[in-house]
Amino acid sequence: MTSQKPLVIVTRKLPDIIETRMMELFNVRLNLDDHRFSAAEMADAVKETDILVPTVTDRLDARILAQAGPALKLIANYGAGIDHIDLASARSRNITVTNTPGVLTEDTADMTMAMLLAVPRRLIEGERLMRSGEWSGWSPTSMRGSRIWGKRLGIIGMGRIGQAVARRARAFGLSIHYHNRHRVGTDIAEELEATYWESLDQMLARMDIISINCPHTPATYHLLSARRLKLMQKHAFIINTSRGEVIDENALIRMLSAGELAGAGLDVFENEPAVNSRLLQMPNVVALPHMGSATTEGRNDMGEKVLINIKTFADGHNPPDRVLEDWA
Repeated sequence: MTSQKPLVIVTRKLPDIIETRMMELFNVRLNLDDHRFSAAEMADAVKETDILVPTVTDRLDARILAQAGPALKLIANYGAGIDHIDLASARSRNITVTNTPGVLTEDTADMTMAMLLAVPRRLIEGERLMRSGEWSGWSPTSMRGSRIWGKRLGIIGMGRIGQAVARRARAFGLSIHYHNRHRVGTDIAEELEATYWESLDQMLARMDIISINCPHTPATYHLLSARRLKLMQKHAFIINTSRGEVIDENALIRMLSAGELAGAGLDVFENEPAVNSRLLQMPNVVALPHMGSATTEGRNDMGEKVLINIKTFADGHNPPDRVLEDWA
């Protein structure tokens, strides 16, 4: 980069403390009204900027990146997931991509655990009943849910977040099982008393609760296909705080409607922000607006990582959170 302050275009409204620091360090164009960039706006941005700061709501596909100007050398993503960025196209244009790993681990694990409790114990249904004014008092047979103590939890994706979920779940008396591309280290497996399943199919067929904590990549698109969802037991629950594309959502809806699954907790959706209305009508589904990382601390930490990545890159060094070619 030159000695001049690089032009940084930020596609969404970030925390004030982060935007203020950006203004001090760089030549920044902010999105003060927090509108979602249109394809035309994104094309204009990549044509003129030195550094782009996108979020998960932006689609940086090959068509958009083909319009990138020669100045664009860094995409400093605000977020850990980068499935919305065509990494091959970025590499072919010598554009470095960074993300913000690690800082959202505990927040996302907290949200996963919250839904892991809320869905089997029907917490949202109970809250709605209270607000409706129709509650007639305690009854031995009303609002019965499912105990989670002693149940088997199958975690798909045993990275930082998956391990953090496992630590929380163990404290609630769940038996930990997992499927991952590779086994975790012996020390982690012993700490979590975690059972490894090389076969996802076999694990799905034996679990009481499934938690999806893997990234969305070409290899994990519809990883939980209609065929795999059919392997799950009728009393089982599914929790997804990863990416909606990992589940075949239409198949999930059919199974929930038919009583072939007991319930679901979903913080992400296949076509968000559009959400299938049938999911929202199901009493056994907890649907949240992609808020797993929505803590003040987490969002500030994400911004700090973006700042460090940009500053390091602008100073002529490799940024610490550079996305490597083997990410997928």
